[in-house]
Amino acid sequence: MAHFSADDEAMLQAMLRQLFQSVKEKITGAPSLECAEEILLHLEETDENFHKYKEMMHSLKNIMMIVVESMINKFEEDGLRSQERQKKIQKEKSNSYCTDNCSDSDSSFSQATLKMCTVYGEGMNVLPIVLQSYKFCQGKLQLILDQLDPGQPKEDRILKFYAQTFTLSPLHTTKEIYTSLAKYLELYFLSRENHIPTLSTGIDITNPNVSRLLKKVRLLNEYQKEAPCFWIRHPEKYMEEIVESTLSLLSVKHDQSHLVSQKILDPIYFLALVDTKAVWFKKWMHAYYSRTAVLRLLEKKYKPLITTAVQQCVQYFELCETMKADEALGRSKPYDLVTLTDLLVLFTQLIYYSPSCPKMTSSVHLENYSPANMVTEVLRILCDQKECAIECLYNNTVIEALLQPIHNLMKGTKAVPYCSETALIHIADILARIASVEEGLILLLYGENMNSSEGKSLTGADVIAQFSKKLLDEDISIFSGSEMFPVVKGAFTSVCRQIYGTCEGLQVLVPYSLHESIVKAWKKTSLLSERIPTPVEGSDSISSVSQESQNIMAWEENLLDDLLNFAATPKGLLLLQRTGALNECVTFMFSQYAKKLQISRHRKFGYEVLVTQVASTAAGAVALQSSGFINALITELWANLECGRDDVRVTHPRSTPVDPIDRSCQKSFLALVNLLSYPAVYELAGNQGLPNKAEYSLREVPTCIVDIIDRLIILNSEAKIRSLFNYEQSHIFGLR
Repeated sequence: MAHFSADDEAMLQAMLRQLFQSVKEKITGAPSLECAEEILLHLEETDENFHKYKEMMHSLKNIMMIVVESMINKFEEDGLRSQERQKKIQKEKSNSYCTDNCSDSDSSFSQATLKMCTVYGEGMNVLPIVLQSYKFCQGKLQLILDQLDPGQPKEDRILKFYAQTFTLSPLHTTKEIYTSLAKYLELYFLSRENHIPTLSTGIDITNPNVSRLLKKVRLLNEYQKEAPCFWIRHPEKYMEEIVESTLSLLSVKHDQSHLVSQKILDPIYFLALVDTKAVWFKKWMHAYYSRTAVLRLLEKKYKPLITTAVQQCVQYFELCETMKADEALGRSKPYDLVTLTDLLVLFTQLIYYSPSCPKMTSSVHLENYSPANMVTEVLRILCDQKECAIECLYNNTVIEALLQPIHNLMKGTKAVPYCSETALIHIADILARIASVEEGLILLLYGENMNSSEGKSLTGADVIAQFSKKLLDEDISIFSGSEMFPVVKGAFTSVCRQIYGTCEGLQVLVPYSLHESIVKAWKKTSLLSERIPTPVEGSDSISSVSQESQNIMAWEENLLDDLLNFAATPKGLLLLQRTGALNECVTFMFSQYAKKLQISRHRKFGYEVLVTQVASTAAGAVALQSSGFINALITELWANLECGRDDVRVTHPRSTPVDPIDRSCQKSFLALVNLLSYPAVYELAGNQGLPNKAEYSLREVPTCIVDIIDRLIILNSEAKIRSLFNYEQSHIFGLR
């Protein structure tokens, strides 16, 4: 006490007596906190020397330790008397919450409180939790303390205490625990006494201090991910306190005057390690209730967080450029104002500037956490939200950034050495999503200035078509021999498919004769698939041959699908017929249709539309007939119309149909109506007579259009009528 004045010492002793008296009265509320806050406030106002203030706090802590120990001794006798009753209370209330008027356990709770303040007060500020927990079950609090192993380090016991109180406390108390933990971590990172790792040294998880810090951050993160499930049931202030304590912690920032490599890691780095994809933030931004609070606080008080996030992206891009140029790592460059378009261009450039991960890295890690993949995922999300895509992505600046590596590859330059096959696949995926929407397709076809008369510059669609043709013709040698080369070709032909699947897009791409390049590639692939040797049982090459054949078959089917999609427009169907691959494409379509595969969300239509288009020509109708498609369609129709489900036990007769066409037959009806265009009817039924048999077996199923006319429409004999189980319904169906 040598550093205090006489007046200060007298006031401190008076306040300590008041604090002792308030704790002695069962620690029933906030007076203890107010007293402690008055002490600190007074000391802050009277002590001008920081060093003396620090020593005074150390002395105050020692005094408090002595006071608390004396209080423990004083309550020891009372604790022995209530020990038996406390055991009964723990058994009876181990799975329920205690009420505020549970006076029998007050003495035990006081002991637990004082014990916790004594044992853990140095490590973390647990007094607010203790006072808030008075409304929490005292028996459970004592139980948590009893289960802590005294042999463990104090920091581990503190962590276990927090984890168990999170689990066992009521919801209104967990908020206090969370904000206390967030405040502790904030002070921990701001303290100069703690050795926080730097960017150059990295994070050594074998270091006990680092390991404990990561566990605390992980505990914080687990609560962040669970909080949105229940904070809607509390006042808005409950949620705002959680959000603000989190943003305050993430805003902790150290001095940035030193080199980037010597940068001290801020809390957000540790949070990124335990939640790499920021799942907690996605959950907070999902609901309007919490999203508005987060955005409001970011706008009013924590806008530097957004600035830091953007700056981090810029610095990472600069680092990639530095590594590309093989330069020394120096100071971070200052940046100007970054617009939303600039940020999206930066994301796009990161796809092909980011260095590849080491070969030893597992494929799962590569897929989930590579920077290029994560940036691509962000762009995919924007593409799938039409309004966001129109506002953010559909402009010439972003499109040019996506096409930049394609320009470089077609020129034969190596301006972007990191533009790997994987990067090109990511770019093609984004372009295909843009082309699948009308506004994005128009941008690729004509650019932003549709009515501009300035020159005849190449549009995005022109560049994509030229590059795809070079890939199909294998005029780009940089990827020759690569295992990923067919995947790259397939990705860019899929972009072209989105374009030539429309009349306007086909008109732009016709000069490039993509259908000829695709059919050449298909014929070449078909020859390769025929030459694959049959694997011999017991041979070591079975797996390699099998994998090779699967890759070739997949590429062959991909090319047939690309050819088939030319049939989406009348002119495209004519081009498909000229290739001579119409029959093979229709056979492939039937095989896919029979599998009942789910259509990709980025396809403009399913195979039903293509069937209608193909059937509009005589050659297409014949191809549908020879592929077995029409036979399968009629068989399915007959099963729905005349046959019931064999696996359903008939307990009640079927109700008299009220609808003009039974719902089970509507799909087949529409398929037949769309199929039977004039050229199709002429090819499938022209110059053919009706069977008009004297007798029809009940098991005889129609197989062609003529059979349908004979059995359902022209019922000119008793034999035809008797052959139908549902005469009226089937005949009405045929007439319609």
